[in-house]
Amino acid sequence: MPAHRMSLMAAVLAAGLLWSQPAQAQQWLAFNVGELSLRGLDGRIHDDVLLENSTVFDIFPSDFSNVTFGGEWQAGIGRHFEFGVGLDYYRSTVPSVYLDYVDFDGSEIYQDFRLRITPVTFTLRVNPFGTNAPFQPYVGGGVGVFNWRYSEVGDFIDFTTFEVFNDRFVATGTDVGTVILGGVRVPIGTWFAAGFEARYQHAAGTVGIDQGFLAERIDLGGFSTRYSIQFRF
Repeated sequence: MPAHRMSLMAAVLAAGLLWSQPAQAQQWLAFNVGELSLRGLDGRIHDDVLLENSTVFDIFPSDFSNVTFGGEWQAGIGRHFEFGVGLDYYRSTVPSVYLDYVDFDGSEIYQDFRLRITPVTFTLRVNPFGTNAPFQPYVGGGVGVFNWRYSEVGDFIDFTTFEVFNDRFVATGTDVGTVILGGVRVPIGTWFAAGFEARYQHAAGTVGIDQGFLAERIDLGGFSTRYSIQFRF
């Protein structure tokens, strides 16, 4: 057979495979809600602003635990793998006071600490039982692009004069990190499924001592659990 005909047949075959693959692949749209807990004091990076704040203010990283929610598109790759692209949202505001200082009139000195994280994640899941099984446990991991905003707003002490002043300190950034996950999906009929997932994220950003913060960086790492309802299409 002439070489050009073989090349033409190979091109047609490849095009057919590419065309048919999306139709065969299972695709899911998942909506999830759960809780994100930041890493504790003993697991945070050494120059973390929340770690340093805990020595001055009545505040701990565990105080930032709050609701997280989002959505994810998942597409099957063969019978045992799935690729996912997700977007989540988390925000927490924690009120606090100084541990060892009060105002001249004896009243507490109040501040609010706020953290928002909006990650876009790209993950790969491995399903040992297959994506058609009635019970589908999986493990996986990937990378995340973590957009974040951290602020400290309220009354603070100038330790050179010990005067109390009102101010706000704000830092923002977008940093790349990693994601490790595991969970289970249980199909309900043909088009729906319920799911549970545990997820660990590791990322860090820079807030800057020169911007008025007590440390240079912020640890964005944490552990989340989430429940989901999923739609197949």
